Amino acid sequence: MKRFNPSPSREELNALPAVAPDLPEAMHFMNCPACGQIDCRDLGDVLHHDQPGHEPIPHGSLGVHPLGFIEPMLPTLVDVPPVGDDWLHEVKYDGYRTQIVIDGAARRAFTRNGHDWSAKYAPLLGAAELLGCRRAIIDGEVIVQDEAGRSDFAALRTAIGRSPERLVFMAFDLLHFDGRDLRPLAVEQRRERLEELLGGFDPANPIHFSAAVRGGGVQFFDAVDAMGLEGIVSKKRGTRYASGRAKRWLKIKAWTEAEYLVVGTEATPGEPVSALLARETEDGLEYAGGAAITLPADRRELFYAAAEQLQRDRPPAGMPRSKCARWIEPRMRVRVRHLKGSEKVRHATVVDVTELAGVRRLSR
Repeated sequence: MKRFNPSPSREELNALPAVAPDLPEAMHFMNCPACGQIDCRDLGDVLHHDQPGHEPIPHGSLGVHPLGFIEPMLPTLVDVPPVGDDWLHEVKYDGYRTQIVIDGAARRAFTRNGHDWSAKYAPLLGAAELLGCRRAIIDGEVIVQDEAGRSDFAALRTAIGRSPERLVFMAFDLLHFDGRDLRPLAVEQRRERLEELLGGFDPANPIHFSAAVRGGGVQFFDAVDAMGLEGIVSKKRGTRYASGRAKRWLKIKAWTEAEYLVVGTEATPGEPVSALLARETEDGLEYAGGAAITLPADRRELFYAAAEQLQRDRPPAGMPRSKCARWIEPRMRVRVRHLKGSEKVRHATVVDVTELAGVRRLSR
């Protein structure tokens, strides 16, 4: 080892070349009460602050920017799960994508688009206070669970306003931990640190770790589909966290088709016209949501001709009020493709007209 005789000065050491880690510029600095701002790439300054008798740098004095929202990484929709053991597979939860940001005493929650929903998610942020870290950014999904433990999107929207204590945060990624940006790490490494941070499952804690399986994507999807869940998310092992849509994260949705009665149509500017749907129950009609009318031209003409004949002024009993709706008699039956896992249809499209009861003969 090379020795200096006499010992070089602080300024001479600062002049020596140093290899620094690849970090954002701000993370190379710290603040010393006596010396001011210190560049940790200057060897002389670093050694000077290790000398006996020098005041230690206060905890949290690193000159880093406050933690905040990071644009999330988004999966690409595909039809079938990827094959191979180099993929991790998780349940796709039916809720709101959320980031919990812990920055010292400050704790905030952000939606997928960066809106601050800290007030809405207060119970979750209270639980985040108990985690063993000072600074962290946790990526996940806020959900509400039904009696079977499945995520219930309709109940989620109600719970946010009326019973936020029902909210559950399913955490699946860790982007920052106690001063270190973890996004350059592989997804399995980030998840390992996240699991260590959250600890074992505690039903009394609303922050849960989203478990994953390695390989067997087709079998895992089939199991999820059989349980009536929305689908799965598959992540390629070794993937770094990169904001925006990615092909190394994939989502595979579980679809189903069912028949519903049409009770009206609704036009929203910039979107396809929706058919307002109802299902038949022992107590009468129950509103089931809307489905985009994306039929082929001939079937679309049939649909609108039948709707014209069946017009009525008021909605059928049990239907929600809507100023934009045009109501019809519930005599036209359609087949609808939609996601599994929700009481009301989601991401739904009308794929065919299957029955026209009480409608004058129409050309088909």
